[in-house]
Order: sequence, then structure tokens, then C-alpha cells
Amino acid sequence: MFERRTTGLQTFSGDAGRSLAQLNSLQGFARSLLIGVIPLLALKALGSKEAVTQAYLLASLLTITITLNFSFIERWLQRRWVITLSGLFTIIAATILLFGKGMIIALAIGLQSAAASLFTVCISLYIMDYIGRKELIYTESRRLLYTGIAWLIGPTLGIWLWNEVAYWSPFILTILVSLVMVAFFWLLRLGHNPIIRKAKKNQSTSPFKIIHRYFGQPALRIAYFITLTRSIFWMSVFMYGPIYVVEAGLPNWVAGGLLSFVSGLLLLSPLIRRVANLYNVKIVIICGQCVTATALILLFFIGEPKPIGLLYWIIAALGGVILDVLSNIPFMRMVKSWERTAMTTVYSTWREGSQLLTPLLVSLVMLVAPFEVFYLTLAGLLFIASITATYLPCRL
Repeated sequence: MFERRTTGLQTFSGDAGRSLAQLNSLQGFARSLLIGVIPLLALKALGSKEAVTQAYLLASLLTITITLNFSFIERWLQRRWVITLSGLFTIIAATILLFGKGMIIALAIGLQSAAASLFTVCISLYIMDYIGRKELIYTESRRLLYTGIAWLIGPTLGIWLWNEVAYWSPFILTILVSLVMVAFFWLLRLGHNPIIRKAKKNQSTSPFKIIHRYFGQPALRIAYFITLTRSIFWMSVFMYGPIYVVEAGLPNWVAGGLLSFVSGLLLLSPLIRRVANLYNVKIVIICGQCVTATALILLFFIGEPKPIGLLYWIIAALGGVILDVLSNIPFMRMVKSWERTAMTTVYSTWREGSQLLTPLLVSLVMLVAPFEVFYLTLAGLLFIASITATYLPCRL
């Protein structure tokens, strides 16, 4: 159980940071087990890359609807029950994927993503409740280090179980891990932090008014765009990376290996944290964006899927991991304390935004050009994001 801070937000609780990291890693492990299985399962069930793209597009509409109503859901259920609901969504999604056929897969994808989104909003709020501002970089790097270990194992294990052990085994394991995550959360007995200032009484919980309030603040707009473009990249990795492997003529297990390897780069989180402390968070964020964008351009130039393309995916992922470690810092340091719940609700839609925009961009590109042009499009977005990042405060 976390100890409440009695002197405001200046005191850092090491136990709180470690417990949040452990909780996050359990949720990440549950997701990672199916992250490589889902696109291959969808490709097998739906028959084409275009149909898979449509399934993800439908799923994103469900997820973004749920996420934008987080304030209402939290007010209705309280935050601890929202975490529990996220675990339930993961269990339902795994069950649908195990037994469902055809486009019902889109519902499962949407529920799994909604589970991740609800969990992300809650964990972000708990971090801002329990972790001091000066320790955010340390806490984020440790959280992603723990998560990196989970994601290093999960994708390969999930595909191996699916191919070699039993079709149903990764889905059952996902359900069991989700139950463990919920049990661990209740063991911690997290609650609302009474020290955080209450929201203004006239603060609106209407999603549309909250969105207007969020994007009316330039610094938060920049923070959102940085995180959104990062997430579009990762959506591309997890949606099309496994398909890229298969189209390059490589066996299925390589798809799991690719996802595990790029996820395992999160183990570099402590090193990235030290570099950010040494050179400035903003500069390192810009470098990460440029690395990813450059690798995507190289991926475009090789054309049709080839085994050498996996190297460029990995280089791009290295830049993506830098953004994973640091891209939340601008938001967490610039959001006003009394607006945390409302603004975090909007900020956390980067996941749903990327799920909506990734298949949408791919669909638009494929109307007029080969799929590979999508890599060039995404690289352009990342370069634009790097330019907007230059407008962030120098001291983050």
C-alpha cells in the first residue's frame, strides 16, 4: 500500500514508483502476448492487408469513444474500478479472439485497445499523484524498463504458443495475467490522492469542452502531437511489422522475434534517462524523432519487403524507444494540477488517435500509391513533430 504524502508533491516515494512500474509491466505483459498474434490472426481470418486495416479502423472508433468519456466513467465508477474494468476488457477481448470469426475481431481489437487506454489514463494520474515533479524522468525510465522486460518476452512467447503449443494457449495466458494484474492492483489498494487540489466546481466534464480547453493551450498541443506521431509509428510496427516479416518470406516466429527485440530496446531506458539529464529532454526528443524518420525513409527506398528491411525497422524503433521514455515528460510537467484528470483524458487519446490515423493514412496512401509510400508519409509527420518540439520550453 502506498503511503500518502503529507507535505504535498515534493517528496518522492520510491515504493510508489516501483509498485507502479510493476503494475504497468503486468498490464504490458498481458497486452504483449497477443500483440504479434492479432495481425497474423486478422490476416488469416480476413484475407488481406486492406481488410486488416479496416478492422483496426473500426476498432479505433470504439476505443476513442470510450477514452473520451473517461471523466464520466471515473466519476461513475471511481479510478480503482476503472483499472479493474480495463482488466475485464482485456479478458473479454482475448475470449473473442479465441472464439470469434470475421469482422468480430475488430470488436476484440477495440476492447483490448480500450483496456490499454483506460489503464494508461489511470496510471498517468497515479504517477502525477504519487511521484514528485523532479523525479518524473527517473520514474518513467524505470516504468519503461520494467515494461521492456515484459515486452521482450511477450510477443515471441505469444506467437510461439500460438504456433507450437496450442492455438488457444496465448489467449488463456493473457486472461490469467490480466487477473493477476487486477489482483496486484487491489493488493496495492490505490485510491485518490486527497492532497491534489480539487477541480474547479464549474469545470465541464463534456468531452467536447475538455477537448477545446486542452487544445487551447499551445504547450499541450505540442505535447500531444509529439506523442501522437510516436504512437502512429508504434502502431505501424505492431500492425504491419509482422505482415512485413511474412511478406519478406520469413517464418512466423521471426515476427515475434522482431516485436520482442524492438520492445526489448526499452531496457535502454536508464541510459536514455541519463542522456536526457545530461543534454536536455527537448534535444533528446528531437534526436529520437529524426532517427525514426530517417530509418523510415530508408525503409521506403528498399521498396518491397526484404529481410534487410528488418534492420531499418529496428533502427526506427531505437528512436521510438527514446520517445517512449521522454515524450510524456512535457505533458506531465506542463499540465496544471487541478486539470489533471480532464487534460489526461484528452492527452491519452494519442493511442486511439494513432489507431484511427494509422489505418486511415494507409488506406489513403494505397488509393494512389504503393504501401511503401506510407513510410515516407510517416517520416514527414515525425520531422514536422521534431520542428514543433523546438517550441517546447528549454527546461523540462
